[in-house]
This record gives sequence, C-alpha cells and structure tokens, in this order.
Amino acid sequence: MINIDPVALAISIVNFLVTIWLLNIILYKPIRQILHKRKEMFSGLDRSIKTSLSDAEEKEQAYDDGLKNARAKGLKEKEAFLQAASQEEKGIIEEINRKNQENIARIQAKITEDTEAAKATLFKEVDAFAESICRKILGRAVS
Repeated sequence: MINIDPVALAISIVNFLVTIWLLNIILYKPIRQILHKRKEMFSGLDRSIKTSLSDAEEKEQAYDDGLKNARAKGLKEKEAFLQAASQEEKGIIEEINRKNQENIARIQAKITEDTEAAKATLFKEVDAFAESICRKILGRAVS
C-alpha cells in the first residue's frame, strides 16, 4: 500500500506551482511577445501591400477613365471637324491624335514607373523585416 506524506505532497505541489510560474515568466511570456510582435509586423506589411495594390488599381482606373475621356473628346472633335473643309479637317485630326498618343504614352510611363517604384520599396522592406525576424528567432544572422 502507498503511504502519502502530507508534508512531501504539499512541498511537491508548491514546487510544481513555482516551476510553472518561473517557466511562464522566463520562457513563455517572451516567446508569446515575440510571436505577437511578429504577427503585428506581418499584418502591417500586409496592410501596406494591400494599400499599394489598391493605389495601383486606382491609378489604372484613372488611366482607363482618362483614356475613355480622351477618346470621347477626340470623337466629338472629329464630328465637329467633319463639317469643315476636308483638307483642314485632316490636319486638325492628325494633330489631335498625335497629342493623345503622346499623353497616353506619358501616362502609361508614369503609371509603370510608380508601380515599379512601389514594388521595389515593398520588396526591400520585406527582406529587411524577414531578416530581422530570422535573427530574433534564431539568435544568429541568416545568410
């Protein structure tokens, strides 16, 4: 038969509770804090990526709207010039089309440049954050 010593049992329970408390302070809390910070950092990166993507979509939509407006304007001007003499009409339409093409090319170049710059900035930040997280978790630099 097993005899249970109340003093030894009380000491064992107190020892167990103190061990759990110390482990919580020394080990579990710091790990949970690191995981929480990491989660916040990734959610911040996710928000910035979503913001950049929505900005790019808005710029693309503005470009499409501008293109539609430019085409609509060109068609209205074309109809107005059809009533004028044929030689004068041809010269004016050619000038308008050339300007519209230049504007479209300039707008496309600007949107492409802005998108690439935003992507480059985000990719630079992602690498730096990933490296920092790896250093913190592993405790050493990752090559």
